[in-house]
Amino acid sequence: MSTGRVWLVGGGPGDPELITVKGLRLLEAADVIVVDRLAPRALLDELPRVLTGETEVIDVGKHPGHHPVRQSGINELIVEHALAGRDVVRLKGGDPYVLGRGGEEVAACVAAGVPVEVVPGVTSAVSVPSAAGIPLTHRGVARAFTVLSGHDDVTDLLGGVPGGPEHTVVLLMAIAGLAHTARALVAAGRPDDTPVAIIEDGFGPRQRTTLATLGTVAQVAAEAGVRNPAVVVVGDVVTLAPGWAGEVAGDQRMWRAAVRGRVTLTESARR
Repeated sequence: MSTGRVWLVGGGPGDPELITVKGLRLLEAADVIVVDRLAPRALLDELPRVLTGETEVIDVGKHPGHHPVRQSGINELIVEHALAGRDVVRLKGGDPYVLGRGGEEVAACVAAGVPVEVVPGVTSAVSVPSAAGIPLTHRGVARAFTVLSGHDDVTDLLGGVPGGPEHTVVLLMAIAGLAHTARALVAAGRPDDTPVAIIEDGFGPRQRTTLATLGTVAQVAAEAGVRNPAVVVVGDVVTLAPGWAGEVAGDQRMWRAAVRGRVTLTESARR
């Protein structure tokens, strides 16, 4: 029996229309699709081979604090099906190589002698801010950006990140540790009035942008009930967001949380 092949396909930020043409073609021909929670799952309902049962779909989605299938198990699952002669698409959200553990899955395939290819996807780190009208770089505002995982303590990483609100910082998986991360960014040299945007459920039905500063973001996020999935953007580019309302009045600032179809206002004291 010949060995199957594995493709790690980046599905983009969740909108089914943002997957690559190659990624879609591979999904249409796959024997097995191993899918993440944040992948564009709506695509699967349109695939003829899925509808007829010819393609097996295996859900390995992880939620914050709940991983029903550990990463080692996912690696084994992909290799097992490929060694059984099946063509496997590992459908992931965003891009497989941007905080997606794609490198570990490729390494597992290589170690088992399974042919593997990575098909890039549109990373949420760039696309979700754009959905909220926030460019990560902008002439005269920011010339560079850094993407960090907010899942772990970022303190040790900040020494290598240029300071100041003119260098954009993008945080993924950052909601649980947001208060600590904001304090760490201030301690590393960013002003506490540096603008911050939190974009929840980018390209999804509950997309919402909440605006604050490093000094107020923990309180504002708690008041707004911010939850995952979300992308956090830190820096002056946030002031380019359509919903920005950062006029200072004494020691108070009005922050606008722009939701699709409506706008709510949250007032928080500057720290």
